[in-house]
Amino acid sequence: MILCSGEALIDMVPENGVFRPLAGGAVYNTAIALGRLGEPTAYLWPISRDSFGEVLLRPLTEAGVDTGLCPRSDRLTTLALVTLAGGEARYAFYDEGSAGRMLSPDDIPALPAQTEAIFAGGISLVPDPCGTAIEALIQRNHAKLPVMVDPNIRPFFIKDEQAYRARLARILPQADIVKLSADDLEWLYPGFGIEDAARQVLALGARIVLQTGGASGARAIWSGETVEAPAIRTSVADTIGAGDTFNAGVLASLRRQGILSKPGIAAITGDQLHAALGLGAQAAAITVSRPGANPPWAHEMP
Repeated sequence: MILCSGEALIDMVPENGVFRPLAGGAVYNTAIALGRLGEPTAYLWPISRDSFGEVLLRPLTEAGVDTGLCPRSDRLTTLALVTLAGGEARYAFYDEGSAGRMLSPDDIPALPAQTEAIFAGGISLVPDPCGTAIEALIQRNHAKLPVMVDPNIRPFFIKDEQAYRARLARILPQADIVKLSADDLEWLYPGFGIEDAARQVLALGARIVLQTGGASGARAIWSGETVEAPAIRTSVADTIGAGDTFNAGVLASLRRQGILSKPGIAAITGDQLHAALGLGAQAAAITVSRPGANPPWAHEMP
């Protein structure tokens, strides 16, 4: 079972001159995508008892994601107002005092024995107490479980850059796989080329850095020769949830190949990495072909 921990929120997406509420959040989207791909998945994040909380729970249940670890809260659900410019999504967050924001380290339970890996990241790494809670989840479990982190850096959401950089400096060395966009790498290491910046992350202790670039495809930078996979050509409705779905495809591939473990990732081959990038790209291509974060089901995959 892959445990996903990170923000769940409501994306207010523009549609025909009005805003339509859609379940979303970077890590939430990855959990949904994993469940739809048929992978055993659990989710850990507070879910509000407000009406939006039910909107969030329904897709998780439909995708077969285990929500037994999700605490319920009387606080409100986080809202993200989405605007689109040239098909690219931009966000404004309404998060202060929300159900997810107030997750604390004391809310992090002992993980079920069937947990095989942890996926975490997103804007949940930025504020406290939830950022400290996710950091505690990783710190307590990274020695025995493989960890994949996608910080999904949103500079406009970061109020204390120094504290956030310090948190990433603690978390990234504990991750086996780190996914970063070209923009993420530029923010982390301004002035470096993409591959040089990725190798800075490897030097911290990560084994694999996955770099995504939309239409330019994806790359895996690791101890061997860089592995590349082209983006799959499709008609793009928008890019909401594309990277999140890519993450799910990569994790699903690693699990199906029998290498989603600390020893498996340590001994990974270039061919295995290429297969993982390929499944991630295939899943993401379906997501971008339709509006909103709407990852593919297993039967929709090639």
